[in-house]
Amino acid sequence: MVGRPLFVGRALDRAGGFFRGRALCLGLVLFVGMGSGPLSWAASDSMVDPEWKAYSRVSGVSGNLNSIGSDTLNNLMTLWAEGFRKEYPNVKIQIEGKGSSTAPPALIEGTAQLGPMSRHMKAKEMDKFEAKFGYKATTVPVAVDALAVYVNKDNPVACLSMEEVDAAFSKTRRRGHSVNLGTWGKAGLDGVWQNARVSLYGRNSASGTYGFFKKTVLKKGDYKDEVKEQPGSASVVQGVTEDRGGIGYSGIGYRTSGVRVIPLSATKGETCYDPTFGNASAGTYPLARFLYLYVNKAPGKPLPPLVREFLTYVYSRQGQHIVIKDGYFPLPQRLIQQQLAEM
Repeated sequence: MVGRPLFVGRALDRAGGFFRGRALCLGLVLFVGMGSGPLSWAASDSMVDPEWKAYSRVSGVSGNLNSIGSDTLNNLMTLWAEGFRKEYPNVKIQIEGKGSSTAPPALIEGTAQLGPMSRHMKAKEMDKFEAKFGYKATTVPVAVDALAVYVNKDNPVACLSMEEVDAAFSKTRRRGHSVNLGTWGKAGLDGVWQNARVSLYGRNSASGTYGFFKKTVLKKGDYKDEVKEQPGSASVVQGVTEDRGGIGYSGIGYRTSGVRVIPLSATKGETCYDPTFGNASAGTYPLARFLYLYVNKAPGKPLPPLVREFLTYVYSRQGQHIVIKDGYFPLPQRLIQQQLAEM
């Protein structure tokens, strides 16, 4: 399958189990039921699918593998690369994570075989790829992220709605919140916090997370000028750690002891949900999203052996345990199997 993720179209018709066709506001489709009852693995607290297959080393795999793209996926790519090189010590893997927007040109120019992205390619990016090769880039979902909103560990705010998060970060407030959330008193805090300034941390425009947050939370509104744009996911969390009034957004895999993850509600007055595996699977956490690898795959032709084996490793039991280790959420075997069949 070329140019779209396997989790759409006919693959979803076959998928059953782990997902139930509810589209979230971010365009992510997650399913948790099948027929009259939920799939036990998806409904359980465990993220481990007992059907995952162990990776088996094959012969004839060698060469250099380059990955250029998402900072959000940087740690995950590094861990996958370390595991893959244990299987193939002679393979050299280089990873550069400066933002999702660097992935499409790297694939087009041939400087990378893997393009990690924390968002879909934009239409203009895909058009440039297609103009070069005559077909679209192939989208490979590899994990699920619950994009988290972080505050300093000392901040007592219990919950925020999407309207309040928009009112904190956006000067256009397209979600319709009545006031600018510029102090923590506007979020319901009192005492010493009432007049404490809300200090904003976010990603720079090269980041897929920047674009995802702008589209999903701000409804394509404008960020406030005072948002402190950071070059990486970890630096957002570090900024909030050091700033008592800080609030920022970053992937759930970057959580540390210096920050608190704030439960979110889709609409003010509704229940707030933590960014957990269960809530992301059920579609109740409003900022869940897929993480992707984009590759260059000509229609009707197999992937290059080195790229195919790396993706096979990512989809193996070992690769999906790495997803959990890095703080993200893994994929179910039934969808992994469909993806592997397309390579």
